[in-house]
Amino acid sequence: MSTVAAPDALAAALARWEPVIGIEVHAQLRTASKMFCGCSTDYDGAPPNSHVCPVCLGLPGVLPVINRRAVELVLATGVAVGGTTPAATRWDRKNYFYPDLPKGYQISQYDIPLASGGSLTFDTSAGPVTVRIHRAHLEEDTAKLVHHVGPDGRRVSLVDFNRSGAPLMEIVTEPDVRTSEGARRYAEELQLLLRTIGASDADMERGQMRVEANVSLRARGTTQFGIRIEVKNMNSFRSVEHAVAHEIVRQAALLDAGEELVQETRGWSDERGATYRMRVKETSDDYRYFPEPDLPPLKVGAAWLAGIRATLPELPSARRARYRTVHGLSAYDAAVIVADPTMTTAFEAITDAEPSLPPKDVANLVTGDYGRAANETAERGADGLVGHGRAGELADLLRRVGAGELSRPNAKEVLAEHLTHGGSVGAIVEARGFRQISDASALAEVVGRVLTENPAAVADFRVGKAQAVGYLVGQVMKATRGQANAALVQDAVRRQLAAGPEGGEEPA
Repeated sequence: MSTVAAPDALAAALARWEPVIGIEVHAQLRTASKMFCGCSTDYDGAPPNSHVCPVCLGLPGVLPVINRRAVELVLATGVAVGGTTPAATRWDRKNYFYPDLPKGYQISQYDIPLASGGSLTFDTSAGPVTVRIHRAHLEEDTAKLVHHVGPDGRRVSLVDFNRSGAPLMEIVTEPDVRTSEGARRYAEELQLLLRTIGASDADMERGQMRVEANVSLRARGTTQFGIRIEVKNMNSFRSVEHAVAHEIVRQAALLDAGEELVQETRGWSDERGATYRMRVKETSDDYRYFPEPDLPPLKVGAAWLAGIRATLPELPSARRARYRTVHGLSAYDAAVIVADPTMTTAFEAITDAEPSLPPKDVANLVTGDYGRAANETAERGADGLVGHGRAGELADLLRRVGAGELSRPNAKEVLAEHLTHGGSVGAIVEARGFRQISDASALAEVVGRVLTENPAAVADFRVGKAQAVGYLVGQVMKATRGQANAALVQDAVRRQLAAGPEGGEEPA
């Protein structure tokens, strides 16, 4: 289990040193086939080396063919972050030797990426942060190394080429991040954006989104960059925050001791809660980039780009703003709903079904009982449970609660029954005999009986134990099967307790 850097050590480091952090994200694109061949990208769980062909195996004499859909998804990402697109781009060969690179080079982009500039804004505990995007380019993924212990007990490394040639987008930020929390929040916001526009499933646990952080420190008040150290192997958002925090503390300790840092690549170990050296960091010159001779330049026409822009859905930042301004939700509620596609779909569907409902009540439902049910059900998906035509029923449930026809405890039961077994809300309410009790005289009778049956709780109240009221209210709700109006019950309990046998006043 990883442990984040001790808060006091991190605070001490941040008092003297300013982190300068840039983030690189590799996201596998949501396409049916690979980048330069027709092999399927649906290889998760498939036998090793079963989704391959001469092209993605890098065999001699083969020629690549560009995947149009992959190009469009990178262009869409550039538009979504407000970047610019060149009129024409080209492909480059990135040369290096590693067992997972079948050709001995990777087809990528260097001088002219498909998207440049733009930014991404997100909230942190210190307030909104805007991170500028340097570039987004398209390349092919490598194969996957699988490490095993062989029959002789020695460790062996095997290569699975199923992933080789999958379309991969690399998004690089400017060095605008200043905290470990900011690094995590940027990665979370980018994942949400990529999923919203359909560019990538961006599942970190499945390797569909890989985050790398370039971390350096400089003395507070200075502007010169320090030695940049790249951190890899962060397999969750939690790991991103912990790894960056650890690296800040580690670098600060070395600098405080007068040691010089070396530009290097370090890996993150969740088990040890620390980074470790992998290799001395390469520079772009080491890769000997040159134009890819087997692919022609790619022209991006204005009409093509306009068509992509027209198909983009409402982006997360715009949706959060709309929820705050149009629906009056808090920034917190808006962020929670927009971060979950199932909750977003439910909120939109219910408010469309019954626009007069208070948006806060809808938000409470979709982030509470409905959200939990949607997470637990096997039917969870892009449409969640409202995909089964239930938006109108959920709206009816909220209407009944708001009108005082159904108590909140009973509403929870009705919701659970409806989501589990179906049926209309009205039919469930009728079958269970749920009708909120708001008649004062009827409640007074039940309250009187509960006070008589719980003399110890009444005595506790008399000696100033205010929590006794909550217990007695709970007993009344139990006696009425949750059908009593909770607010009226509390008033009735307090009135009868205040009256008391001597007619004394309620304790302060």
